[in-house]
Amino acid sequence: METARKSFITGTVFKSSMIDALKKFSPAYMVKNPVMFVVEIGFMFVLLLTLFPNIFSNEVGEHDRLYNAIVAVILFVTILFANFAESIAEGRGKAQVQTLKKTKTVTQARVLLSDGSEILKQAHELKKGDIVLVQAGEVIPNDGEVIDGIATVDESAITGESAPVVKERGGDFSSVTGGTTVTSDWLMIEITSMPGESFLDKMITLIEGASRKKTPNEVALNTLLVSLTIIFLLVVVTLYPMTTYLNVPISISTLIALTVCLIPTTIGGLLSAIGIAGMDRVTQFNVIAMSGRAVEACGDVDTLILDKTGTITYGNRMAAEFLPVKGVESKELIQTAWLSSLTDDTPEGKSILSLACELGVNTDDEESIIKSSEHIPFTAQTRMSGLDMKDGTKIRKGAYDTIKKESMNAGYNIPTNMEQLIQQVSSVGGTPLVVALNDKILGVIYLKDIVKAGLKDRFDQLRAMGIKTIMCTGDNPLTAAAIAKEAGVDSFIAESKPEDKIQVIKDEQAQGKVVAMTGDGTNDAPALAQANVGLAMNSGTNAAKEAANMVDLDSNPTKIIEVVEIGKQLLMTRGALTTFSIANDIAKYFAIIPAMLMVAVPEMSALNIMNLNSPTSAIISALIFNAVIIPLLIPIAMKGVKYKPMSAAKLLNKNLLVYGVGGIIAPFIGIKLIDLLVGPLFHTFGL
Repeated sequence: METARKSFITGTVFKSSMIDALKKFSPAYMVKNPVMFVVEIGFMFVLLLTLFPNIFSNEVGEHDRLYNAIVAVILFVTILFANFAESIAEGRGKAQVQTLKKTKTVTQARVLLSDGSEILKQAHELKKGDIVLVQAGEVIPNDGEVIDGIATVDESAITGESAPVVKERGGDFSSVTGGTTVTSDWLMIEITSMPGESFLDKMITLIEGASRKKTPNEVALNTLLVSLTIIFLLVVVTLYPMTTYLNVPISISTLIALTVCLIPTTIGGLLSAIGIAGMDRVTQFNVIAMSGRAVEACGDVDTLILDKTGTITYGNRMAAEFLPVKGVESKELIQTAWLSSLTDDTPEGKSILSLACELGVNTDDEESIIKSSEHIPFTAQTRMSGLDMKDGTKIRKGAYDTIKKESMNAGYNIPTNMEQLIQQVSSVGGTPLVVALNDKILGVIYLKDIVKAGLKDRFDQLRAMGIKTIMCTGDNPLTAAAIAKEAGVDSFIAESKPEDKIQVIKDEQAQGKVVAMTGDGTNDAPALAQANVGLAMNSGTNAAKEAANMVDLDSNPTKIIEVVEIGKQLLMTRGALTTFSIANDIAKYFAIIPAMLMVAVPEMSALNIMNLNSPTSAIISALIFNAVIIPLLIPIAMKGVKYKPMSAAKLLNKNLLVYGVGGIIAPFIGIKLIDLLVGPLFHTFGL
């Protein structure tokens, strides 16, 4: 699922992120993150004690001042690392904006006029509906649809994919993006975007958009973190009179350091970065999320509703098999079917030619046959197409009823196994196309609605996540059942109407389910609005895009599966790092307190399982560990915890084992190692 479209961090991003991290020290900004704001208040207090050591007491030695300075430096670094994590997430987005802006170069367009002449215009002067000609080596001036020609297009500046993409009229690959480069041949393109409304403009607006709003889960988690912070503040405040009673002197700097170690600074410093990184991963898939809430909702999806045509299947019926009637050789049927499709430029016709060639049809006379024959196009009235050859040979393919009528009128008997072949194809959801030579029926072409490769495995993965898949199609129940079985969806709705989609969404939501769906038409708009996650195609209608909370700029309906996985990964990353952070705090509590109190209460030494050098080294070691663990976790926050489809119960158990137990063990190991390094130094300086 995860793309490798850009490295984790570049030198430019690092430099800009560090500058931004320093700017974020402003209290007006820090107050938005209550946990780190408490750390900043503590830093300012300790800095004040360092600069003015006698502010609270007249008996402050140089050792105390040095200790305060060390604590202040570590607290500063802790805040810096937390700000740095958020700045990196933002910096990656800013770097992407700069890349997109570079793509928006001043481009001249060759505009074709109605009289066949052409004029040159600047790209920003183009209007919707203009026809432009773009040749090899030229930049496509704005978003559009290919209306003629076939060429390869380099889209690496937009998508990051290095391999050129073939673009041609019709089908799924007719849409082109402004700023991409034609690398071969030529394309005639109809401009579909007004200035300022192109793919690039939308992406830049999204990434440069105003401050990201916190999602409901983030708000809830922030509330939890603030509550834990208050609890640990009360613990530290309560600790002071207890230690005074035990004649254990604890300085204000130590209390502040202890507070910072115990409150959830790790997740507090990474929480915003995790959310921004999640949005960034969605953007890398060329999906515009209207809000962080939409991405987050993807992680909670229980039911996925998919259209059949264009999502589960390619949308074009493809020739799968040639079935001759009794008394006809397979070779004769294939040759005749090939002839019937020579001038048929529909996807079905092209697929018949392709299959016939695979089966070894003789194509030597193709050009001469086309030149000397009359093409008979398909019409709704005749329901058949074919060729009338120069020698009088009549070749047709079409609907069974039409071909049957023509054959009977010519005096032929219908082959005895004809009805059986028609039923055979129809029973598996296929479309039978009958072939006739001079009105004599030769057999049937089995046209199949091809299921996209790999979808069955993807649906198995969704099932492992606990997500139910429902296919909606206008096909009859027989065809729908066959496609649903082949694709591997959990259920289907045949002969589906727009109101049926809305109803199934409401039914699922009534059971407490979170529902996602894709769509592109005006008739899909109500269902997209009703769904918790609505992914509209950029090639679709404005009504659909306005109703949805996500827009796929590549217009790939199956991308909803990737988006759901990104949402799952976002929630899992946030949960995993929260578990790790809280487990850290618990471990640090039991690591530090015994070391602090064992001088006054010797019995506490039994709990000092790490055998730390002194109370001072214990505090400083824990404080250093608390600071360095944040940058160590930044790569996980940015890239996300590696996600494997599994049930929620298994996922919870795995996270508790890896990040819960790991979060408890890591501080004991880390603090001990740091203590081994700083303990002797503190002993030398008498701390």
